[in-house]
Amino acid sequence: MPFTRREVLKALGITAGGLILNPFDLTADTRIPLSGYDDNPFYKKPGKPVTAITLGAGARGNTYGDYALSFPDELSIVGVAEPIPIRNERYVKKHNIKNENRFVTWEHVFEKPKFADAVIISTPDILHYGPCIVALEKGYDVLLEKPISPSEKECREILALTKKTGRIVAVCHVLRYAPYFIKLRELIQSGAVGELISIQHMEPIEHIHMSHSYVRGNWHNSNESTPIILAKSCHDLDILRWMIGKSCKQIVAMGNLKWFRKENAPEGSTERCMGGCAVESTCPYSAMKIYYRERGWLYVFDLPDEKEKHGDAILEYLRTTNYGRCVYKMDNNQEDHYVSSMEFVNGVTANFSMEAFTPWGGRRTHVMGSMGHIYGDMNSFTITDFKTKESKTYDSKTIELENYKHSGHGGGDWRLVRDWIQAITQQDPDLLSSTIDVSIESHVMGFAAEKSRVTNCVEQIKA
Repeated sequence: MPFTRREVLKALGITAGGLILNPFDLTADTRIPLSGYDDNPFYKKPGKPVTAITLGAGARGNTYGDYALSFPDELSIVGVAEPIPIRNERYVKKHNIKNENRFVTWEHVFEKPKFADAVIISTPDILHYGPCIVALEKGYDVLLEKPISPSEKECREILALTKKTGRIVAVCHVLRYAPYFIKLRELIQSGAVGELISIQHMEPIEHIHMSHSYVRGNWHNSNESTPIILAKSCHDLDILRWMIGKSCKQIVAMGNLKWFRKENAPEGSTERCMGGCAVESTCPYSAMKIYYRERGWLYVFDLPDEKEKHGDAILEYLRTTNYGRCVYKMDNNQEDHYVSSMEFVNGVTANFSMEAFTPWGGRRTHVMGSMGHIYGDMNSFTITDFKTKESKTYDSKTIELENYKHSGHGGGDWRLVRDWIQAITQQDPDLLSSTIDVSIESHVMGFAAEKSRVTNCVEQIKA
């Protein structure tokens, strides 16, 4: 490669309010995503598309796989494993997959000799470890949905096998690839606010999202999926670690399930929202309201192609699945509020708060430096200079790349896929920001936070 990462920053002339920021050192664990910039000398157009097999054709499998539809010269989906027939059928049709390369479960894929460059693992959380281990053993590169695994032991075993095999494993910490967070990190690392002192970071889940995913949905029971600090917020722990640029030293956490409990069920409520519940019409968490009347959050429902049949199909889901049950009478155990405080090896502190009861989503971040302050909400951020008392606001729309605006997580989803393809094409994991080597630390932080929450003790972070 003709340029070093330091030279890339100089060449791009990264600025804040007209002030040229000083270039900063980049170590192996603070990589710059290739697609972080419109003109990047590390990018090489693939000579042929990377071929991939998708394991799990749900929401995330479709998000990553859809990249191939817009950029067929870079990625081709040649196989799928999905146990739900309608999802399997739709994915096969969408990507024109040969019949011999469609499978019911991930195990079936690996009964066949290697027939692609890589696999995309978007199975349920508890089914990440098995397919990842086998894929690495069989010589596949991997795009692995977060969390890596609900088990720290399994996370470390995947890391060890990645190093042993020399394969590329990208973890889907997609916020690292969102232009908003890339720009925010640049400002912090460049010294635009002086010396970094502290960060306050909040993830507002949004109350309906909480009820949908973590009370009724696939992650409602941590014993059957993943603790919410990892399932929802390993993104945030990773972003804090990435922005600060140093390892976490210690962490303490508190949180509990306060509201979505049986004792808080309103008088007159029933087991299901469509079962004659006396308060259904006024309950903000009514399944009839969310899914049937407002037709929201339907991506988890495999609805028929004919829109006129959607109503009956939705009602059937509400009669027969957890999505129709009362949020106060579920067998859920995920915390609906969770706070943690951490100290990093350079003395920087960070406070993180995951909150269910908000009217909106989108992370909120305060950055406190010796010479300035930044506040952002993922739509924009404002940096204030203490010396000049001047402020400058960045609108995230002005720092997005056009081709990725319609992908999720502020454009981060597809930009991750793009860099993963580059890493595979050039067989260089350093072209990724979220290799398993660097992404695993946020998981270790999450496991330590959960242990702290349960034991009420400060946990030291072990490398």
